[in-house]
Amino acid sequence: MKPVTKRNIFIAAVFVAATVIISVFLPREKSVALDFVEGKPWKNEQLTSPFSFAVYKSEQALQKERAEVLSAQRPYYILEDNREAEAVDSFNVACRRELYVLVGPQLRQKVNNKMQEVYANGIIGSSDLARLRADSITTIMLVKNNVASPKPVDDLYSELQAYEEIMAIDTTLWGRHALQSCNLNEYIRPNLRYDARKSEAARDEALANISLTSQVIQKDQKIIGTGDMVDEEHYQILLSYQQELNKRIDERGVQMTVIGQVLLVILLIVAYFMYLFNYRRNYLYERNKLLFLMSQLTIFPVISAWLLNGGGALMVIPFAIAPVMINVFLDSRTAYITHTIIILITSLIVPEPYVFVLLQFVVGIAAIYSLRELTERSQIFRVALVVMLCYSMVYFGYELIAKSSFALLSKRMYIDFLLNAILLLFAYPLMLLFEKLFRFTSDVTLMELSNFNVKLLRQLSENAPGTFQHSMQVSNLAAAAANKVGASSLLVRTGALYHDIGKLENPVFFTENQGKTNPHACLPYEHSAKIIINHVKDGLRLAEKHNLPQAVKDFIAQHHGKSKAKYFYISYKNEHPGEEVEESMFTYPGPAPHTMETAILMMADAVEAASRSLPEYTEESIGTLVDRVVDGQVAEGHFKECPITFRDINDIKNVFKEKLRTIYHTRISYPELKK
Repeated sequence: MKPVTKRNIFIAAVFVAATVIISVFLPREKSVALDFVEGKPWKNEQLTSPFSFAVYKSEQALQKERAEVLSAQRPYYILEDNREAEAVDSFNVACRRELYVLVGPQLRQKVNNKMQEVYANGIIGSSDLARLRADSITTIMLVKNNVASPKPVDDLYSELQAYEEIMAIDTTLWGRHALQSCNLNEYIRPNLRYDARKSEAARDEALANISLTSQVIQKDQKIIGTGDMVDEEHYQILLSYQQELNKRIDERGVQMTVIGQVLLVILLIVAYFMYLFNYRRNYLYERNKLLFLMSQLTIFPVISAWLLNGGGALMVIPFAIAPVMINVFLDSRTAYITHTIIILITSLIVPEPYVFVLLQFVVGIAAIYSLRELTERSQIFRVALVVMLCYSMVYFGYELIAKSSFALLSKRMYIDFLLNAILLLFAYPLMLLFEKLFRFTSDVTLMELSNFNVKLLRQLSENAPGTFQHSMQVSNLAAAAANKVGASSLLVRTGALYHDIGKLENPVFFTENQGKTNPHACLPYEHSAKIIINHVKDGLRLAEKHNLPQAVKDFIAQHHGKSKAKYFYISYKNEHPGEEVEESMFTYPGPAPHTMETAILMMADAVEAASRSLPEYTEESIGTLVDRVVDGQVAEGHFKECPITFRDINDIKNVFKEKLRTIYHTRISYPELKK
């Protein structure tokens, strides 16, 4: 049993807090019961639906549909190709050893061809064939090379039929006794295997596709009139109407309403936590990100409940702010899932949940994909325009379906949509607030930090010009590689510009800033290594002083990982052969890269620095250098803790080679004018 950690306690506390906050603010109502009996007249006044609701099918109708679906299901069988190869190989081996006298090459080839034909068609076991016929199944789904296609059962071979089919080949030239002596039944085995998982999945999918509803009663539509007979159709409509009322007004009082609401909220939040655990576990374990996500998850249902209790217009609330901010700070997939959970929780309290979910679902997707990354303030205006248009178009389409004439169309809703778009413009200042509150790094911040007029970069260019040029080259290499493998090029470019700012403390001790004098010449190797290694600590100290975001600090801390200052380490070992070296004196503090972006920077930094030592710049020398440096880092295990694949690394190396060839291309010599 795993011990309970502080991290797990924090996650559980956030889960409970979100559930309690949402549940407390959800409205509570009581319910009424309808008096109706199937086969008896409706005794009350004419009943008109005050809202739209779906009419559920009866249990008998659903059972009938399920039976029809199950009877039409086709079981899945996998064609095992290896059985054919095993049978043919075994037969050929026997022909070469025991049967070579009776079975010549031509007969053996004919048998091989026939066996391959029979196995390709499919051989099914006798028990499976008997079961299919007992269940009156005439067609199966044959899975070959991951492609399923229907196959009539009558076209399949049983083991006996397969044997007879092979024995039926023309043996005029050799005599039937030669074929009989082959004992072909030893090489015939079923190669169709029943796939229970796919068969059950297909059945479950077919059952899940059965609609539970038969029709939708629209708002203001007549349900039943006074004296009308409550027949089977009206009974199902009234039963569905009562169920819809019970969702809104629970006759058993506030207690049951609270239980139902809390249960649904818990289930939805559990589903959200399951998504985070399975696909975004780092968000779950990083406190600032988890708190940010849960704040979005709770704020909008609470505001909706408060506004509805006060009689306000729900559609004025800019729900699109949540997915936009999550998309900017985290990723689009999490933005989409979070937005879905928000609108599902809020749909528990709105008067027309179907229309609400339809509108918010479409608008949320449009908002997410109209703002992939925020680099300009004008982009928020574009998102607001897209949101207003989507709201208007979706609702207009819905009204064309629900209303009988244009005179009944709601003009008030379109005003609400306009107000919604105006309120969405507040997303920009809210992003700045959340960025500071939860210590995020937006694209806008990265753009500002990558400006060369920033004080720290200006100091680097003035006091350590060689390091500044190196950082610029590294940023170009890393950004190109990031674009190739789908990483954040803006983040890695900005991180590259700041990764060596620690060299500002002792710029002359680094080769790129030195002139003819090398201060390391009169220092012990361990002392020189300490100065070189300390540029990481010095960089983190400067980053803290200048309030750089954590995302940029990670590049400073991780760009050397836990590698060694190899020049001084190897030199020390060469001067002290046989002596045990204290490796910590020559090792960077790390940690190793944790993200794809920091891994790319580590590769780009090492490659760019090493490229300056090449005696000549040819395609071969550059390619060899890049392969040697990056493969060495992989072999030393520097990328074990980050989500990068060998394919990504190979693509990154190719980008580096291409860029370095461009940077160091040969220039022509200009001729001098002859006198």
